[in-house]
Amino acid sequence: MSRVIVIGATGHVGTYLVPALVEAGHEVVAISRGMSDPYTPHAAWGHAERLTMDRDARERAGTFGQDIRSLKPDIVIDMICFTKPSAEMLVDALKGHVGHFLHTGTIWTHGTPVAVPTPEDAPKHPFGDYGIQKADIETYLLKTAHCEGFPATVLHPGHIVGPGWNPLNPQGNFNPEVFSILARGEQLPLANFGLETVHHVHAEDVARLFLAALSSRASAIGESFHAVSEKALTLRGYAERMSRWFGRDPVLTFLPYDQWAADRPAEDAKATWEHIARSPNCSMEKAKRLLGFVPRYTSLQAVEEAVTWLIEQGKVAPPSRAG
Repeated sequence: MSRVIVIGATGHVGTYLVPALVEAGHEVVAISRGMSDPYTPHAAWGHAERLTMDRDARERAGTFGQDIRSLKPDIVIDMICFTKPSAEMLVDALKGHVGHFLHTGTIWTHGTPVAVPTPEDAPKHPFGDYGIQKADIETYLLKTAHCEGFPATVLHPGHIVGPGWNPLNPQGNFNPEVFSILARGEQLPLANFGLETVHHVHAEDVARLFLAALSSRASAIGESFHAVSEKALTLRGYAERMSRWFGRDPVLTFLPYDQWAADRPAEDAKATWEHIARSPNCSMEKAKRLLGFVPRYTSLQAVEEAVTWLIEQGKVAPPSRAG
């Protein structure tokens, strides 16, 4: 049995990861900033040790890495590292003291794709602070693994979906009203021709991939892996399929992005641009080949589960077939 520290344990992926680790027989220490509950309750949380820790404050004090090391982990899973200095502080403290270190990256490290589906080793040209910082962390961790023997693995999730939060919608933003528009059979405007892509992943599949990496440590160390469903969706195809899931015929219109954005809330327009400008479409072949991992959920299955939760919460109109 390994002692596993999960940093950022009550987030989207941690909600599934902590119970899975407990059920696999690990001793789990779940660290979060506060005592917030996971998105989905599970009895296994009662068998995990819960600790609160303000990472930002401890990093400013220069103690965070040593604080984690003092917990005597065999394995550390870092869900919430966003800068290279933050990664360096933790790694410097853990060198020689952990058997496996797993970092949560993002498919945005790729920037704009060239050939799709994109493999992990494709040349990367990230843009935007988030993608650039995450790419810097990946480069640092893999170099440290290859040159110094630090046992690092990087997982790059796509757009994480699950019950309990708003999924990325067919316009490429997070406004749940888009699903209600489709449920009512009303006209939904999309930017451009709706042929840009988004690539979802169910949070449970990301958690499963972490466990697959732990189970295949020799193959996982020094490597990065995408964590997405097996196929990306075009926004148009996504809207059409969700319309039919709601029992409606799709009614879509298309406008150049600038015209489309002019009638949207600024937050939605910005989120859509961030997603369509990247249009990710990532390969899962490497995880299958090296780790024997295949996602359980398609993009649409993951979204449908999330939208079902939104319907149950009264945040999205129910399908017409339900009434």
